[in-house]
Amino acid sequence: MTSGDLSFRQFTGPGDVTDGLRRTLADCWVEVTNAGGAAGFPFPPVDRAHVAPALGAIVTSLDPRTSRVLTAALDGELAGWLHIRRDPFALIAHWGSLHHVQTRTAVRGRGVGAALVREARRIARDEMGLEQLRLAARGGVGLEAFYGRLGWREIGRWPGALRLAPGDDRDEVLMLLAPL
Repeated sequence: MTSGDLSFRQFTGPGDVTDGLRRTLADCWVEVTNAGGAAGFPFPPVDRAHVAPALGAIVTSLDPRTSRVLTAALDGELAGWLHIRRDPFALIAHWGSLHHVQTRTAVRGRGVGAALVREARRIARDEMGLEQLRLAARGGVGLEAFYGRLGWREIGRWPGALRLAPGDDRDEVLMLLAPL
């Protein structure tokens, strides 16, 4: 569905992420959040100063075994990104989770998000050795349908877990992709 050259790149260590990439990732996060996206900051508006500490924590945690950032570029420009994470504790090391899945507003509806999630699935299975992926999505914004089209299934809900504003409580939807 995308028109243009879509490419992926993953970052597996803090040293892989340049200052320029940090700014680009932060700018994407700000844009997505301020457009109402469910990417980790529920109370827009935000700016780079708001997202920088959270992004810094992600970058600091990067490790090829447990934490990766995956980016999608369309015609050489960042179109979206996500974070793949796993816990090294042996009891749960067979599954991982996706966080902060987001695409730039200008490329929405062009298949970038779906392609990004499919590539994350491949990396999780083929490179990280994971057997399943999990995520928590904000209810009421169509994310269940988006992930459902990609093979994910809802495994539970926390009714009213997310309070975006007085009178605007949303479910947190727990989703699973298994087997990978």
